[in-house]
Amino acid sequence: QVQLVESGGGLVQAGGSLRLSCAASGQIFRYYVMGWFRQAPGKEREFVAAIKWSGGSPNYADSVKGRFTVSRDNAENTVYLQMNSLKPEDAAVYYCAASQVVAVTTTPRNYRFWGQGTRVTVSS
Repeated sequence: QVQLVESGGGLVQAGGSLRLSCAASGQIFRYYVMGWFRQAPGKEREFVAAIKWSGGSPNYADSVKGRFTVSRDNAENTVYLQMNSLKPEDAAVYYCAASQVVAVTTTPRNYRFWGQGTRVTVSS
């Protein structure tokens, strides 16, 4: 089992920044990829970013490239999502998830464990 706990969400003005954290515990060593997804009201869950615990280039959705940065701290089993230049359309509940797929994957069904989510609100 794996437990994922997100934190760092909140209310921010457009153009501002937030850093989300995802603390992983349990048998996280069995999971290769950590992903960030988001879901806005009335919309499907969408991929935001993903990173492998082993390193390599992260993967980003086109909508966040150049504004968001995903990183990891292997010693702390924590993954971060630095969000800059936030836009009202970035408002959503953000989830982190763990996948056993070896390659970085953007598909939600490839992620087995999910956190409870943290809400990001962006005011215009």
